[in-house]
Amino acid sequence: MEVGNIEYEQRALSELASWKKKVDKKSGLFERASKKAQIKVNSYIPAKVHKVISESIRGMVEAVLSGSKYMSKEKNVMLLSLQQKEEWVKETISTYRRTAIIEGVGTGAAGLLVGLSDFPLLLSIKMKLLFEISRLYGFDPDQYEERLFILHVFQMAFSSEEKKMDTLRVIQNWNTGNHPEINWQDFQQEYRDYIDVVKMLQLVPGLGAAVGAYANHHLLEQLGETAINCYRIRLLN
Repeated sequence: MEVGNIEYEQRALSELASWKKKVDKKSGLFERASKKAQIKVNSYIPAKVHKVISESIRGMVEAVLSGSKYMSKEKNVMLLSLQQKEEWVKETISTYRRTAIIEGVGTGAAGLLVGLSDFPLLLSIKMKLLFEISRLYGFDPDQYEERLFILHVFQMAFSSEEKKMDTLRVIQNWNTGNHPEINWQDFQQEYRDYIDVVKMLQLVPGLGAAVGAYANHHLLEQLGETAINCYRIRLLN
């Protein structure tokens, strides 16, 4: 292996260790208070909104597990170094992030009914990104276990601290052949609780476009960082 590749992998391992520490960090007083406020806010969110989110997530989980959607073009990455793969991954994340921002501005500016459509649209963007990232790291999402891994990456990105730790243990043990199934009810509840407050602001007239752009940028950034580190765990362990 070339010296440059060794240095990059050492840097990637250091970044991975820092990311794990951030995941493992216990919530402070502000985070715990924010969680309580979020639960309170959730009780005021219209049932119609909860239903749209829940049905969108259920449909997404079923589509991923059945392999009926989100298939990406095969990428020939076998001869690429980790650095070359991740340069491609980061370019792909930037492309999808720009798409999500444009979509967030458009649906956020259009009012409540169109704003609700942002939830399934954003889910689709996120899943397509994860399928692309899977292939760029040299894995095959045509395989059921790889699609299952993608759902665990998604759950890792958008869950409570306790669930993140549980999911991190699953990911760290993935190469042992232990591939637990996804409980879609827990999956959708964790995702809803994670994004509800900021995404609800996207439905507010006058705020929608700005909030939609910010929220979608942040959520894609979060997903991209999580995916990179989850695949590093599999490749560098």
